[in-house]
Amino acid sequence: MPFTPFHLGPALFFGLLLFAFIDFPTFLVANVIVDLEPLLVVFLGLDYPLHGFFHSFAGGTIIAIILAFLMFRLNSVTKKAMKFFRLEQEVTLKRVMTASLAGVYFHILLDSPLYPDIKPLYPLELNPFFSSDMAISIYIFMFCIFSLLLGLMIYIIRLSVQAMKKPKS
Repeated sequence: MPFTPFHLGPALFFGLLLFAFIDFPTFLVANVIVDLEPLLVVFLGLDYPLHGFFHSFAGGTIIAIILAFLMFRLNSVTKKAMKFFRLEQEVTLKRVMTASLAGVYFHILLDSPLYPDIKPLYPLELNPFFSSDMAISIYIFMFCIFSLLLGLMIYIIRLSVQAMKKPKS
């Protein structure tokens, strides 16, 4: 996606759906961290593909592993944020690693149909997911927006259910 915020819609929606199985903050970060690559290419004027090695499953795996260990180490910080948003959960290395890999791979899969320069199966120089059909791009962008709205609805419902369960003092 040209703008990382589009990835936050599916990250929020699927992160809340899979809340019991993955580390939510790691999944959110993993869904956007891959776009540091094109950001650096643009801002530093690098002679490098906009969607290079880290938009492949091989490069994404490296990012996901590094991210997982960083997020696991930052657990005390993320716990405070999760408490603020009333999204407390048990943090395990397995959940963090699962969230990191799933988020990065999901990012690559969402971007692959849109950009011909992505080589998701690197070292193979092909993108079997790419489609020059403009409708595919529109569908993916709409999916991202719709996912954000659904994710926000799930979050609001979750807060409402928590409020109803809270004993009144």
